[in-house]
Amino acid sequence: MTDQSRQGAQTLALPALVMGALAMAISPIFVRHAEVGPFASAFWRVGGAIPLLFAWAYVEGRRSGRTLRDLFRFSPAIIYAGLFFTADLIFWHLAILNTSVANAVFLATMAPVWVALGSGFFIGEHVPRSVFAGLGLCLVGAAFLIGMSWQLAPDRLFGDLCGLATSLFFGAYFLPVRVARRTESAAKITFLSTIVTSLALLAVALAIEPRILPKTVEGATAIVGLSFVSHAGGQGLLAFALGHLPAAFSALVIFLEAIAGAIFGWLFAGESISLPQAVGGLLILAGIMVARPRKAPARPDAGAAS
Repeated sequence: MTDQSRQGAQTLALPALVMGALAMAISPIFVRHAEVGPFASAFWRVGGAIPLLFAWAYVEGRRSGRTLRDLFRFSPAIIYAGLFFTADLIFWHLAILNTSVANAVFLATMAPVWVALGSGFFIGEHVPRSVFAGLGLCLVGAAFLIGMSWQLAPDRLFGDLCGLATSLFFGAYFLPVRVARRTESAAKITFLSTIVTSLALLAVALAIEPRILPKTVEGATAIVGLSFVSHAGGQGLLAFALGHLPAAFSALVIFLEAIAGAIFGWLFAGESISLPQAVGGLLILAGIMVARPRKAPARPDAGAAS
């Protein structure tokens, strides 16, 4: 990749991160209309995206002169990414089933904390003070946006622990994807990690869910949206951005999901946005502005594909 094309890709990284957040945030709307259980919908979210992701990875591999054998070469980082995302989705659905939605979402927003702490320890990536300052603002904003509805109740303890586990595994997912992006393209990472996640979730869905397939065209359409928009689009854009932005900053995408979720709830479910929620959204945006890189960082590895 030339310096000019690399600079262009870095310019697109932040918009890609925002678009990825929007694509992932709309997933609950699709899940509500999927007509299958939570684990079946989790499987279809990833499994249904495989054909599209394969086409993306294949075309990109051919353009860079790589063979089909290269495309199916799993690195340890890609396998870890797939397994961490599997655990993220499993615990996310368990949290939704065993605690309130507000509790589940609020606890899931802790993921950037784990990314910020793990970036230096596990992948050798320095986290500047501005990111911690921005993270602090985002956490306060999340408390205003979601936390006003958060409740501590003994009968929800298991669900709350699952929500916390969700944040841990989604945070862990960022780190191997960032490492893999030092040598591999976003398309290949998203495609191969999705295969790992799909196989694991298929086993869980077959063991637990009474029905795997939707009953109507509306349900099938929701699954297509979940697969193509929320996973192929959301995770693909996230993987692209992680090739050009630090993991700790990129993890703040989770807070953008909270804002987008409130907006989608207002647009599609008639849920009003309160003044504290609006204040929380503004604090999150301020935190992201504070944490943003002051200059485009160099690519982790100049030899990696875009």
